[in-house]
Amino acid sequence: MAGTIDPANVVSVQTQRAQLNFIVDSGGQAKLLYVGSLRDVGDWVQRLKPVEDAFSLTELQVAGGDFKHKGAKHASTSESYELTYAEHTVQDLENGKLLTIHEIDETCDLDVYSYFRLYDNTTAIRSWKKVRNHGTGPVTVEYLSSFNYSGLLQQDDYPGNYATHDDMYIAHNSWTTELQWQKDTIQHLGMPYFGQDYEVDVSDDDTQDSGEPHMGVYLSGSSSKRIGVTNNSSWSCSEYSPNGGLHNRATNQSAFWQIENNGAWHYEIENHYDGSILNLELSGPEEYDNQFWTTLQPDDEFTTVTAAFVQMNGPLETAIDEMTVYRRNIRRVNADNQKLPVIFNDYMNCLMGDPTSAKEFPLIDAAAKAGCEYFVVDCGWYDDGYWWDTVGEWQPSKKRFPNGIEEVTAYIASKGMVPGLWLEPEVMGIRSDFANTLPDDWFFLRNGKRIVDIDRYLLDFRNPAVVDYVTKVVDRLVNEYHVGYIKMDYNVTTGVGTDYHAENRGKALLDHNRAVLAWRDSLYQKYPDLVIENCSSGGMRHDYGMLSKDSIQSVSDQTDYTLNAAISGVAATAITPEQSAIWSYPLPKGDQEETIYNMCNALLCRIHQSGYLNKLSAERLAYVAEGITTYKQEIRQHIPHAVPVWPKGFPHVYDDEIVYGIRDGQTLYLGVWNNLKANNQIKVDLSAYGEVTSLTQVYPGPKDAIQATMTNNIGLFTFPQAKMARIFKVTLK
Repeated sequence: MAGTIDPANVVSVQTQRAQLNFIVDSGGQAKLLYVGSLRDVGDWVQRLKPVEDAFSLTELQVAGGDFKHKGAKHASTSESYELTYAEHTVQDLENGKLLTIHEIDETCDLDVYSYFRLYDNTTAIRSWKKVRNHGTGPVTVEYLSSFNYSGLLQQDDYPGNYATHDDMYIAHNSWTTELQWQKDTIQHLGMPYFGQDYEVDVSDDDTQDSGEPHMGVYLSGSSSKRIGVTNNSSWSCSEYSPNGGLHNRATNQSAFWQIENNGAWHYEIENHYDGSILNLELSGPEEYDNQFWTTLQPDDEFTTVTAAFVQMNGPLETAIDEMTVYRRNIRRVNADNQKLPVIFNDYMNCLMGDPTSAKEFPLIDAAAKAGCEYFVVDCGWYDDGYWWDTVGEWQPSKKRFPNGIEEVTAYIASKGMVPGLWLEPEVMGIRSDFANTLPDDWFFLRNGKRIVDIDRYLLDFRNPAVVDYVTKVVDRLVNEYHVGYIKMDYNVTTGVGTDYHAENRGKALLDHNRAVLAWRDSLYQKYPDLVIENCSSGGMRHDYGMLSKDSIQSVSDQTDYTLNAAISGVAATAITPEQSAIWSYPLPKGDQEETIYNMCNALLCRIHQSGYLNKLSAERLAYVAEGITTYKQEIRQHIPHAVPVWPKGFPHVYDDEIVYGIRDGQTLYLGVWNNLKANNQIKVDLSAYGEVTSLTQVYPGPKDAIQATMTNNIGLFTFPQAKMARIFKVTLK
């Protein structure tokens, strides 16, 4: 039931950087009023009286509940009107606080716990919820938001016209063109605005004094429209990244968010209240979009996936900076993300899945000469020929490796590099003799049949026998083949889920995904120094369910080095720079500038070196070695502490000019790529980052310097020809 608020009763929880405000209104409901950077929210709260049907702390839909909205959106779910505040606690933790708010629904016999983790070093806040059945009968939960927030970016703009003031950023994904952000106004995305000029005459309505919320105004004033972004299946990033952003041009406020699940998820923005405010909801899978629900028997609990949210003053880039710090907070502590060793992988524009001992030895020699520190044998090592649909047993091919694959891994180690192997443990090929001896309960099933995706069966990690089997495979790679690096790929998708031993397909997929993450945890507990690369046909699973575990992410399978530059230049919107593995693959018939360009793609992230280094001219191999040396001596020490900068906005593939950098305190490394034409001059304004005191080209060296000047923080970079790139060091004051 809606109620009014008393500003004197607002509860504020703060850390050194973050703040959350909630209140219990006169109807006994908890209302989430503000989440974001430190600020005085008194004026905002005063203007919100009375709180009608918005600002619910929790959106919860149960089977049989009465939806309180029009259309498919999740705002004003049935139980958001029934939940009442019970208590809250604030726990002091290292680097911040944990706020827990307990709500009760006596109608459905449910307890809901909302958790908010605030940090001292970032304004980003982590959020998740747990629901428990305290009754005597079953309750089916169809939707429970991980995070729900009304009044998005409107503290300084209420009632402002969010439809035209706010730009929304959506990260579109496709295989080999990951993280292509598109910006549009809320209005152009179809969301109407009513705002302060919208009035309804309710003088003759006899319900207005009944004490019940007056739904006539709400349903007339807000829209059935939602701006919804959804992912289904086990590729969490198959069409969109689980991230989004919003910028209010009128107030220069920004918000940024992420959902941390390695499968299905959903977020949406809708207008709310009387149509004058925006509401954001972040969730894992749910019934309407993902075929998920869960029936809780008495004493059963369900916990949502986690999500993170940033709201602050400044451009969207500043909010991403805060999210970058947050991602480092939640990530497994590991040496790989501090040392950033240089990795050679034999796949991209190189062996392309056709390794043999004879081919590997000269590549190993060349990679060691160039300065690589890890050497990874990619796919194909386990089959004599075409291997795609026979994978599953993971035994080395004697034809490819006559003296055993141990000979190759030992040779890698003898050259001072750590050996690595490719693995795709979550699948088995349909022509695998081993797979066809296994019972069906090892695999995803629908309607009694094994799901087949591109000639592969999909292993179901809910089955302990599956987990035991893949663990033994990893044991063999580590203990017998002596690998310290595993590239774990995942090139297929499950669809919406499995219906075998499942309440529903969406619930089974979530349980499987959580079992995959638990398996990763078990591997790191057993092998704490093992480096596991997260790969799904490149970046199709770059979520922080996976990346809170794995230290490195393959960002893309893009084979065109000029398109790869744009993907490299935008990866840090979703992945920390030290986890973003970017290919550098000089082409056999390339030239000096192509080699330099390839190296520039990787130098501000993680170097994934490839290409036939053993076939390059001495001059071109020297450029690779120079790039790796520059990375080791000059750049990589800064990457684990740096935040990304985009002086010319987020790049897109096919852009003529790309500018991306990383800033660590007063040191900024800037990459500039020219794809357009000869004698093109690229202008870069760095005034947002401080006063520039020096500009130096650091790669390649002085003999290949281009004309670059800096005047009043404006850089001018002149490229003699198209398809050129350079890395610069900028010192700030």
